[in-house]
Amino acid sequence: MSSLKINKRKIFNDPVYGFISISNDLIFDIIEHPYFQRLRRIKQLGLAHLVYPGALHTRFHHSLGAMHLMGRALSELKMKDNEISTRETTAAQIAMLLHDIGHGPYSHALEHSLVNHVNHEEISHLFMQRLNTEMNGKLQMALNIFQDNYPKHFLHRLVSGQFDMDRLDYLKRDSFFTGVSEGTINYERLLNMIQIADDAPAIEYKGIYSVEKFITARRIMYWQVYLHKTVLVAEYMAINLLRRAKWLALQGEKLFATPAFRYFLENDISGDDFTNRPEVLELFSQLDDFDIYTSMKVWMNHPDRVLSHLSKALVNRHLFRIEMQNRAFDPEKEEIIKEAARRCYQLTDEELPYFVFHDQTSNYTYQPGTNKINILFKNGSVKDITQVSDQLDIHMLSKPTTKYFLCYPKDIGVPGS
Repeated sequence: MSSLKINKRKIFNDPVYGFISISNDLIFDIIEHPYFQRLRRIKQLGLAHLVYPGALHTRFHHSLGAMHLMGRALSELKMKDNEISTRETTAAQIAMLLHDIGHGPYSHALEHSLVNHVNHEEISHLFMQRLNTEMNGKLQMALNIFQDNYPKHFLHRLVSGQFDMDRLDYLKRDSFFTGVSEGTINYERLLNMIQIADDAPAIEYKGIYSVEKFITARRIMYWQVYLHKTVLVAEYMAINLLRRAKWLALQGEKLFATPAFRYFLENDISGDDFTNRPEVLELFSQLDDFDIYTSMKVWMNHPDRVLSHLSKALVNRHLFRIEMQNRAFDPEKEEIIKEAARRCYQLTDEELPYFVFHDQTSNYTYQPGTNKINILFKNGSVKDITQVSDQLDIHMLSKPTTKYFLCYPKDIGVPGS
């Protein structure tokens, strides 16, 4: 009895771009792989839905969208007589499709608590290597592009750069799902203006206003969404929650957790472990938002008051107060708040940092340097956007903006708060 050939020509109905066609067998096989399907279960914006209820889209959405934009960009470049083969197009789309495959649940919180000195880019690279082995070396060109080891370096810049398909998609998609219309960008105009100059992407001069809008939108989205103060306090509470859970687990406490989650709670895992022990990556591939959230729901009733309090606060959205300002906080004020928290919750010195904590966050709206946004003039000359723009103070935007924040429970009765 002959088996039917699977139809691998598929169409995804995307709420941002409309229909996204998958017309390549290899890309379809990657999308169908469990490693990639896991991204359906990881929210793109982590805990931002606690502020913007519509922000429930996933890294699966984003990865498909970024791959789609890569295809659009390369089609435009080929129309402008740039030599890009079909194999290169497929490889660049695969590199874009898999650029975020190494993200874990509540990604940045996890990177700061459950694993040591390993980031999602490194894990993405390891997943791509594993998939390349499984698929008999068919992803090697995509790997080379991802690592910037391919001769046509502009392909890597389209995957990872200050003007890349990753940023183009997440700005468009995140503004759509959060409803922050100030973050909307004209991606079609930008793609229509794209060209290659000096082996790097460039935008034709007539598209300069769209580039300025792109930079401004990114700044707005960072401070209004990604680094919104309530999103920030929720993320830091999640970091503290996971740190507490890991500390308890390493003390021998048997916490409720799925097998994969328990493994990362009970072991100190570093980047070398991901590289040298195949089972670590396999267990990481089983982690998603549901592992963490289900555990939090159970931990609400745990006898450890730090673990239970933080779990209840996140599950029920009883978030700590956060104060944010442009200068460091007065140490005396922090001591007053610590003493109030200590009295209110009868906290030990060891427990106190989970309830009162401070940090700072910085963001570059635009980073001039080798990886820059180029503007291409009709005479063939190329200049950085900072040299050309007369509408924005790009030089100010190219400096890091740093904000300081202080977090503590709302009910501790601090005078004047």
